[in-house]
This record gives sequence, structure tokens and C-alpha cells, in this order.
Amino acid sequence: MTNNAKPIGLQTNLEKTEQSFESFLTPAEQPENEIEEEATEELVDEEEVIEDDEPFEEEPEEAEEQELQEDQVEEEESEQPQLYTIKVDGEETEVTLEELQNGYSRQRDYTRKTQELAQQRKAFEAKQQEVSQKDAIYSQLLPRMESTLKGELENEPDWNALYEADPIAYVREKDVWNEKKQKLKAVQAESQRIQQESQMKQQQQIQQFVEYGQQQLLEHIPEWQDNEVASKEKMAIRDYGVNVLGYTPQQMDSVYDYRVLLGLRNAWLYHKTQQATKVKPTEKKAAARTARPGTSNVPKSTTPVKKAKQKLAKTGKVQDAAKLFEQLI
Repeated sequence: MTNNAKPIGLQTNLEKTEQSFESFLTPAEQPENEIEEEATEELVDEEEVIEDDEPFEEEPEEAEEQELQEDQVEEEESEQPQLYTIKVDGEETEVTLEELQNGYSRQRDYTRKTQELAQQRKAFEAKQQEVSQKDAIYSQLLPRMESTLKGELENEPDWNALYEADPIAYVREKDVWNEKKQKLKAVQAESQRIQQESQMKQQQQIQQFVEYGQQQLLEHIPEWQDNEVASKEKMAIRDYGVNVLGYTPQQMDSVYDYRVLLGLRNAWLYHKTQQATKVKPTEKKAAARTARPGTSNVPKSTTPVKKAKQKLAKTGKVQDAAKLFEQLI
């Protein structure tokens, strides 16, 4: 045994150390199977990346839905109603055929109802006229009946003598007499009722005419829209009618015809103007003396208007005021 020989245990440890160091420096070779598997995985990964990069293709169902939607839009556009131009209150507007038909139906219905109302009104007016005619005849007959019954009841029989002479005739004549008295009372009551109805109708007509007259007065005299102005002028017209024209206060208060009131107002205004512009006699003489040379002192011919004014100034009557108003018109 030589001295260079290493102990067995030490040699083993050194060899292991060298092998480990060599394996660290030189990587171990992979088996062929593992290499092929890794290559296959890399190819699969590359194919997946390539597929991901390809453009996205729509699925068949989504494409069909989109086509259906486009078809529906086209159908809706093609189904849009046709418009028609019509005039409403002088302005042109577009309507559909359905709206045009509905409007025609409404107009036709309105025309039909209007015609029905017109026919009903005509029938009502005819009925009213018939009733009025009957009432007129009836009101004329009632006084005659009343007069006849009063004549028959004027000479009352001597009931005591008739009873003593003929009790049966007494009962008969007494019943006839009492019946005539009841008829007379009924006729008188009916005459009074008709008279009251006639007065009520007359009052209603007067009230309607007065309301219409108030509207006409405001149209002809806009100043009377001011209540204070209207009240003052009405009082002045009333005083003019009483103090100048000679009417009684009751007569002036009973004037409800707006035409009469317009005539009275015109006469009052003219009278008021005449009073304001009235020239004294001394002033007239002075004016005559200072006439320019060459002018004629012969009075000019009087016109109809001037004559009417002069007559109204003298008399102050409503008739003369109306004639002046006619001349001015």
C-alpha cells in the first residue's frame, strides 16, 4: 500500500463533490419526449395567438337579427301615411288620410246635429206661434163671454115669489143661476190670469229692449262707458226735457227707447251749444256798423239746416230736434 492512496471515505466525498460541480456547470440533457411535448405546446400557443388576432366574425343568429331589424325599419318607412294639405282658418296644414276622414265625419255629424236643431227650433217657433194665436183668440172670446154672462145675470128673479108659485121651477132656475155665476167667476179669473201673463211678457220684452238699448247707447256714445259722465249727462238731459221741452218728470223717467234718448241728447247738445254761442243784440248791431266797404247787408238765403236750427232754438221741441237731426244726416 502506497502513501498516495486516499482513504476510501474521503475519496467518495471528493468524487461526489466533483460530480455535483460538473452537473451544475453542464446542464443535464432533457429527454426527447419532453422536448417534443414542449414544442407542441409552443405551437398550440402560437396558433391561439394567431386566432386571437384574426377579425371577429359575427355569429349567424346575430346577423339574422340585424337583417330583420333593417327590414322592419324599411317596412316602417314604406308604411308612413301619405299627407294631404288642407286649409283650416285660412292656414294650410298637413293631415293624414285617417285624420281627414275623422274630420269629415265630425263635420258631417256637426252639420247633421245643426240641421236637427234648426228643425226643432222651427217646430218650436211654429208651436209657439200656434199657441200665441190660440191665446189671442181665447183672450178675445173671454170678454165676450163675460159680457154675455153679466147681461144674463143682470136681472135676478124674485126667488121667493118663484118658490111660492112653482117650487120645481124655483129649484131648476136657481141651479141655472148659480151655474152662470160660477162661469162668470171662472171667466173673470181666466181674464185676470191672461192679463198678468201678458204684462209679464211685456215687461220681459221691455227689459230685453232696454238691455239692447244700453249696448246701442254705448256704441253711439263711447263717453258713457264712464259711469260718472253718463250719470251727469242723463241728469242734464232730464232737466232739459222737463224745463225746456215741457215734459213731466214721470214722462222723462219712463223713456226706455234708446233712439228717443239719442234724439234728446242731440237736442240737448245743440241747445247747450246755442246757449254758449248766443250773441247779444248790441253786439250784432256793432258788427253791422263795422262791415267792410263793398259788402252787402242783404241777408243770405237760409238753408234747410239753418231753418231747422232756428226753429229748434225757438220751440225746443223733440220733433224739431228730430227734424234737425234728419237734415244733418
